[in-house]
Amino acid sequence: MDLIWDGIREAFRLIFTGNSEVYEIALLSLTVSAAATAIALVIGLGIASFLAFRAPPGRTLALSLLNSGMALPPVVVGLVVAIMLWRTGPLGQLNLLFTPGAIIIAQAVIATPVVTALSVVALQTIHPKLRLQVLALGASRWQAALLLYREARLPLLAAVMAGFGAAISEVGASVMVGGNIKGSTRTLTTATMLETSQGNFETAIALAFILLALVYAVMVTFTFVQQRRPAS
Repeated sequence: MDLIWDGIREAFRLIFTGNSEVYEIALLSLTVSAAATAIALVIGLGIASFLAFRAPPGRTLALSLLNSGMALPPVVVGLVVAIMLWRTGPLGQLNLLFTPGAIIIAQAVIATPVVTALSVVALQTIHPKLRLQVLALGASRWQAALLLYREARLPLLAAVMAGFGAAISEVGASVMVGGNIKGSTRTLTTATMLETSQGNFETAIALAFILLALVYAVMVTFTFVQQRRPAS
């Protein structure tokens, strides 16, 4: 117990003494995970809309793949992304390996199946005739889509939260494609892993505490938006 309390005290010390390295790591973690979630939302919502509204042949198989993707091992994602971004790989000329951009790509790959699968379920809860009624009343496809997204906003926001959680809690792929480089690609999860491997448990607990606090703050914000009642 003393070790845990020492870690919590260290967390407060790192936060309130203005430790620039901790702030930098926390900001990088939040930035890359937010970017990855945004990419996953754009891709996932497009795929989910197609699967939910068009009901193409093979939809069940596609949904099975997406549901399987929710359990995609991060180390496998890290391996594939690292191979793609390697200097002799297909995307090696982009020079993204061991940069924050590589972490964003890896986290987006992890978050996209989560956001997509949950978004399909969210959109399938809408009455199937609602979209046809909106289009019959003269709404454009974009207007109809926005209205349907608004109707399903509660489960869609839950999908976003799940995607963000999958992204920011990931560690294996971030290490493989980012390298855990100090001052460049070190995130809260990779820094915690490093400190633990070096036996610096107080610092590791402090970083873990900061990570949990950051995740809680983001989720509280999402939850307030989700539960806010629309204006009458």
